[in-house]
Amino acid sequence: MSPPRYIFMAIREHPWGREMLARLLEAGFAPALIIEEDSDGGEVEREKFEYRIGSHPVGPPMADQARKQGIPVVTVPIHNDEHCMGYLEEAEPELIVFGGTRIIRGAILEYGDARGGVLNAHPGLLPECRGSASPAWSVYLDIPIGASCHFCSATIDAGDLAGRREIPVRRGATYQDLCHATLVEAARLMAEAVAAYADGWLDELRTPQGDSEWPTYRYDAEIERAAIAKLERGEYRHYVD
Repeated sequence: MSPPRYIFMAIREHPWGREMLARLLEAGFAPALIIEEDSDGGEVEREKFEYRIGSHPVGPPMADQARKQGIPVVTVPIHNDEHCMGYLEEAEPELIVFGGTRIIRGAILEYGDARGGVLNAHPGLLPECRGSASPAWSVYLDIPIGASCHFCSATIDAGDLAGRREIPVRRGATYQDLCHATLVEAARLMAEAVAAYADGWLDELRTPQGDSEWPTYRYDAEIERAAIAKLERGEYRHYVD
């Protein structure tokens, strides 16, 4: 197994980035470069996810992990072509890995597609639950809880799958429990996908999602509150006990 040369992109200290980077490093895959976004919008996204996982632990701060491993870090005001392409072209990665970003399109995806691909992890089962706040929508609509890893495309969460896994839900589980479980499982799936690339069989995992009968969901505070209440009442349809 030859570790791939990859770029890791994440919002500054996003819980997803912290946990995913820790899993990747544990598996022996250190990125050639971390490109972090430090922005007001990114801060809002980070705070949303911190609320969703509550007091559950995640990996150490990305800054500490990078310092310990000697991984270079650059900070940009937003993950878009203007601010990132120069770093990508200089690093010449085989893969691009998203570890908790806002929506990224354009030349970054085109650059990654022309090489080994751009991988993203998602806190829901695809294609059933595309978009934002997947654990909340999954509970609200009685969709099984799970996580997915996929190749990025211009359409949100619609690229070919590299893996997906359902997560068992027991009565008494809170919304924070489920959000944390999807975060951890998504990080595991990403580490498995990068390992598959290193071993030369990631394409064997690649599975088209096809068209979806479900919409792409958007964050909705009322839906999130309704999902939390539904779990508190024990009315979610997919309990395993």
